[in-house]
Amino acid sequence: MNEQIPNDEISLKELIEKGSEWFSYLLGQWKIIVLAGVIGAALGLAYSFIKKPVYTATLSFALEDEKTGGGLGGALGLASSFGIDLGGGGGSIFTGSNLTELFKSRAMVEQTLLSPVVVDGKTISLAEMYIQNQGWREKWNDKPKFATIQFLPDTKRTHFTRVHDSILGVVYQDLSKTGLSVGQKDKKIAIINIDVSSTNELFSKYFTEALVKEVSDFYVTTKSKKARMNMDVLERQTDSIRGELNGAITGVAVANDNTFGLNPAMNVRRAPSARRQVDVQANTAILTELVKQSELAKVTLRKETPLIQVIDRPILPLKKEKFGKVKGLVLGGFLAGFLVVLGLIVRRILKMI
Repeated sequence: MNEQIPNDEISLKELIEKGSEWFSYLLGQWKIIVLAGVIGAALGLAYSFIKKPVYTATLSFALEDEKTGGGLGGALGLASSFGIDLGGGGGSIFTGSNLTELFKSRAMVEQTLLSPVVVDGKTISLAEMYIQNQGWREKWNDKPKFATIQFLPDTKRTHFTRVHDSILGVVYQDLSKTGLSVGQKDKKIAIINIDVSSTNELFSKYFTEALVKEVSDFYVTTKSKKARMNMDVLERQTDSIRGELNGAITGVAVANDNTFGLNPAMNVRRAPSARRQVDVQANTAILTELVKQSELAKVTLRKETPLIQVIDRPILPLKKEKFGKVKGLVLGGFLAGFLVVLGLIVRRILKMI
């Protein structure tokens, strides 16, 4: 005898009946759904009034390509033949994605926050400007530990305490998560854009420009450090040899004065003058070469500075993004209605179990 296998599949008719049943149930709860939608729309509208507009400052720049030209390459080759490295090769530790991460690093952001700006005729730091804009000062009035904390423009952090560092760390985290964006719009284009967003239009503009200046100075100093060190060494050697040459010339003159009218047969007395002449010739040759190398070092240093070329700067008024009233009404009403419908469905399912 063949056993009949139960069929668990739901037919289209049963599916339509189930859907109609659920629709009738939700339709019967329309008052609750509409009320929730109205309340959600009101909350969305209130949020649109409370929510401050966000201003975005955008700055774009291009990184200068460091490629040694033919004439300069020959000069650097000549310098290297004398065992002197002028640093013309140029490192690449901060190119591409590394440079992007440098802009977002804590060290650069915090140094920028301590830069001075003039607001309402007063010189304050960007960190203080951010704190005032966020309303933290009012919250700190009841906290003696923070009430006396001041962030003066001091990039060297002379009088900083652990509390200062902690607050700067919080500001850095806020900016990194929501306020600071660095990247290329197109990988084929070597132009990097920096976007800074905040509820204060002036802060967005000032911080963007100060960050680029801070990173640019650090970048230039780091990239040209080797060439600058070599140039300083060459200049010190040049000054030293020039002093030796001047002393040798003076020594020749003194020796000649001492041997003036001397019997030509007495050659021993003329030896100091001859030795001084040799010193003059040797120092002259060394000084000539050092002057050449110093000039080549200056050319190399000029080649590596500046390395960041700003293309577009943020111009007031900045781009403003505001949470609109219509958007608040529609989004608040839809979200509240959806949540209530979902709650009603879950409650009925739990009753049916």
